[in-house]
Amino acid sequence: MRRTMIARMIPAALLTIGAGGASASGFQLLEQNASGLGNAYAGSAAVAENASTIFFNPAGMTQLQAREVSFGVAAVRPSFDFKNRGSQAGALTGDGKDAGGWSAIPNAYLSWALNKDLYLGVGLGAPFGLITDYDESWVGAAQSIKFEIKTYNINPSIAYRVNDKWSIGAGVSWQRMEAEYERAVGIFGPPLPFSSSMAKLDVDGDAWGWNIGALFTPSPNMKVGVSYRSKVDHELDGKVKVSGPSAALNAGGTSKAQVDVELPDTFVVSVAQKLDDRWEMLGDLSWTGWSSVDFVDIDRTSGPAAGTTAQTLKVEFKDTWRLALGANYRLNDAWKLKFGVARDQSPVKDRQRRLVALPDQDRTWFTFGGQWKTTKTTTLDLGAAYLYVRDTKIDNNQSSLNPLQNRGRVTGKYDSNVWLLGAQYSMAF
Repeated sequence: MRRTMIARMIPAALLTIGAGGASASGFQLLEQNASGLGNAYAGSAAVAENASTIFFNPAGMTQLQAREVSFGVAAVRPSFDFKNRGSQAGALTGDGKDAGGWSAIPNAYLSWALNKDLYLGVGLGAPFGLITDYDESWVGAAQSIKFEIKTYNINPSIAYRVNDKWSIGAGVSWQRMEAEYERAVGIFGPPLPFSSSMAKLDVDGDAWGWNIGALFTPSPNMKVGVSYRSKVDHELDGKVKVSGPSAALNAGGTSKAQVDVELPDTFVVSVAQKLDDRWEMLGDLSWTGWSSVDFVDIDRTSGPAAGTTAQTLKVEFKDTWRLALGANYRLNDAWKLKFGVARDQSPVKDRQRRLVALPDQDRTWFTFGGQWKTTKTTTLDLGAAYLYVRDTKIDNNQSSLNPLQNRGRVTGKYDSNVWLLGAQYSMAF
C-alpha cells in the first residue's frame, strides 16, 4: 500500500518542480525543504531528520531509516514597493506597483539503504530563483520591466557510514536554468517613433555541479555537519527580440543571444545539540561565493551585430555570510515546536550597483514551526517566516548620450519584506 502511494507521489513531484521569488540573499532559495523553515534553517547540515538531508548534507542519510521519502512545498511572497525620489526617466513615469508576488517552491527526496552503512538517494528542487515584475511604463522600465530566473536541480547522492562517529557523502547535480528579461529599449520621449519599443531576452541551458558533506556525532546528543556545493557554470542560449512601431529597430535589435553566468558555491557548518529530553539547540554558519556573479554580458550570436554585446548587467556581487540560530521544544511524543532567527547578508555592494531587477538588501529572519509525528513512520512539518528588510536605497545610473543605450537613472527607495509558508511530509517505509 505504501509503496504504491510513493510510486504515485514521485512522478507528481517531478512535474511540479519549479522556482519562485528569492527569499535568501541574492536570488538563492534556501527552501529546499519546509521542515527546516521553522528553525530558519539553523542546523541544516547536521539535523538529518528526513530525506531532504540529501541537499543540505548527503552524509546525513546514514541517520535515516532504511527507506525514506520526503516532499513538500514552500510559498514565498516577497514585496518590493518602490518610491521614486528624483529618477531621470524621460517619458517614463510611475512607481511600478509592488514588483513582488506569490511563488511556490516544491521539493522531493528519496533515500534508500543498500546495507546498514551505504545509502543512495536522489533529490529534486530549485536552489535559485527570482521574479520581479513592474508596470510597463514605470520610471525604471528601461532598466527592467520583468526579470525571472528559474532553476531545476536533480541531485543523485551517496553516503557511507565510516564508523559510529563519522559519515561522509557526495552527490552530483544536473541543473537547468531559464532566464527571461524584458525592458523598454530606452527612455525615449513621445516625438521618437519607437518610444514604446520593448526588448525581451529568453535564454536557457543546463550544466553540472557537485556537492560533498561530512557528519560527526561525538555523542548521542550532538551532531556536527559540514557541506559544500560547487559553483555551476551555465552557458545559456536563446534570443533577444525587439518589438515596437519601428520595423528597422525591430529587425536590427533582434538576434540570437548567449549569456554566461556562474552560480555561486556555498559552504556550511552546522551544529545540533540536545540539552535535555525536551530542548534542542541548532546553529548554522554559511558562506556563499556570490562574487562569481560579476558583469553579465548579453552577447549577440547572429545577424549583422553578431559578436557584439547587446547589454552588460553590472551586477558586481560580493561574497556573503549567513548566521542562523534555532531551537526545538518537544511537547510530547507527537508534537515538537520549532523556533529560529537568522541574519542574511546581501551580495549587493551599494545603492549605485543595486539593480531594479534585484533590489536586494540585508535581511533578518524570524521563524516559527511545528512538527507532528502522525505515526511511528510519518511526520508532517509546518513552518512560517517573516523576513524583515530595512529600507533599500537605489541610485542606479544607466544614462547615455546614445538614445538606444540610455536607460535613465533610477533614484529612490524600496519598502521590502518577505513572507514564507511551508509544509513537508516525510515517511519511512
